[in-house]
Amino acid sequence: MRETVAIALITSLSTLTAAGLTGLVTALTVRRQVATAREERAEQRTLRRHQARRDTYVNFLAACDRAYRALDTGWVGADTAPAEDAPYPALRALDEAYNLVLLAGPDPVAEAAGRTVRSVNEEYAQQRRLQREEITDSRSLAARHRTEHLAMIRSRAEQRDAFVTVARGALEAG
Repeated sequence: MRETVAIALITSLSTLTAAGLTGLVTALTVRRQVATAREERAEQRTLRRHQARRDTYVNFLAACDRAYRALDTGWVGADTAPAEDAPYPALRALDEAYNLVLLAGPDPVAEAAGRTVRSVNEEYAQQRRLQREEITDSRSLAARHRTEHLAMIRSRAEQRDAFVTVARGALEAG
């Protein structure tokens, strides 16, 4: 009878040990799966945020381009510039795109976008001041004020390029 009890005890202990090991292995496997799932979700969030920022920056640059084309109409006249609306709708769209850049961030990109918007608004204000002059010359505003026009074109390129440089840095950083 002692042998039977000993065999029963050994069998019970080995069954309990096997169950304990199985539970431990299962718990470790589940923990690893949960950690992997968390990492994947974090990576997906990062990718979505990156894509949203990129889209925001692209939309901002497109709004800049529309504003530049509208300003070009003011400089060279509606006859020679591509058919564009008055600058106000394009400037308003640029402000809206800028607001999205402010939300998307980061701060250096938002600051570069702000400088770009200010330069566009300054160009528009300069253009309006020049258009109010008494016109005795039938040439376009750009022809009459070539120096100012070329300075504004340079400023556009500088501000746009500065924004692109900062935005690329933000996108590459992750």
